[in-house]
Amino acid sequence: MQVCTNFYKMLSVWGFLTFITTTLSAQNRLQQFDDRIMIDLAEHRTREKTGYVRFISDTYRYGDVAVPAGLLVAGVISKDRNMRENAAFIASSTAISYGLTLLIKHIVRRPRPFENIKIVPVYRAASSSFPSGHTSTTFSTATALSMAYPKWYVIVPAYLWAGSVGYSRMYLGVHYPTDVGAGALLGVGSALSMSFMRAR
Repeated sequence: MQVCTNFYKMLSVWGFLTFITTTLSAQNRLQQFDDRIMIDLAEHRTREKTGYVRFISDTYRYGDVAVPAGLLVAGVISKDRNMRENAAFIASSTAISYGLTLLIKHIVRRPRPFENIKIVPVYRAASSSFPSGHTSTTFSTATALSMAYPKWYVIVPAYLWAGSVGYSRMYLGVHYPTDVGAGALLGVGSALSMSFMRAR
């Protein structure tokens, strides 16, 4: 009986060590993937492209505010209740995404790429890296807008904009690909979680 108990203990320890080793190995491979992409992007920057990408990155501030504000104003002027409700839906989704991003950044505290690898960022962003706040809020705005107005001429530009902002964060050297991917998922999830506010 004692032999069986000891065997199961050893098996449990071995299983736990195998799990930890596999997890660390996967994380290490993921970090190497992140690092390779960041180094490649940094090595292929040009002055012209950098100026354009910086502009795209900065549009998140205006898009996240202008989309719901524009709908609200248009809804008030035209006395369209659905448009006003959709404005509240989009604004709430983006606000939730922003709040969750700040919370996760505070918990995870992942260093920025330029703190870990030898790349020169276009500028040095503050706070921590995971997830990308620019990406989470733009994907939340794009998803909520696409849900409110499911037309191709709304969906395609909205996601092109959000995707471009996500790419810009990597190009500028301030976020890893996994930061951007997590931000996109968080943004989409935030919009989906607030879908009960969408006008029917």
